[in-house]
Amino acid sequence: MSTEAEELYSLLVPLNDDRLIVPRACVAEVARFTEPKHEDGAHNWMLGTINWNGRELPVVSFEGALGRDIPAITGRTRIVVFLASTEQLKSGYFGVLTQGFPQLVRVNRDVLKLEATDGWPDDAPVLCRVKMINEFPLIPDLEKLELMLARESIQA
Repeated sequence: MSTEAEELYSLLVPLNDDRLIVPRACVAEVARFTEPKHEDGAHNWMLGTINWNGRELPVVSFEGALGRDIPAITGRTRIVVFLASTEQLKSGYFGVLTQGFPQLVRVNRDVLKLEATDGWPDDAPVLCRVKMINEFPLIPDLEKLELMLARESIQA
């Protein structure tokens, strides 16, 4: 098998004190931050919805979903729009608050090693933490995050 076939284009998504690493193919767009419309009764990690390309896009704080503080909004804050994969969300998309633009990286099994499978709440949308050269990003469980969203009163 060629080296190219074993590489995956991925994005390092900056959070407040961490980074996520996700396949490039699951991200539709990086949108500028717009203040979400919050619905009463929703969990604090569910920030609300924004209008994105004529759709109601639910927006979450990944830090909040981990039980951490919701980060402050700055001039660098963006929304990474993910393609939904479980058909749980009517819009087919959801947004995650990010603290800057994601960085495109190519990963393969030589640079990506398992670091930890715990260190966050059991119900957190995290599969594991990996070591990638000098980075230690989290691999999110996007399906679990979608199911968490589907259970919220805001349904896009």
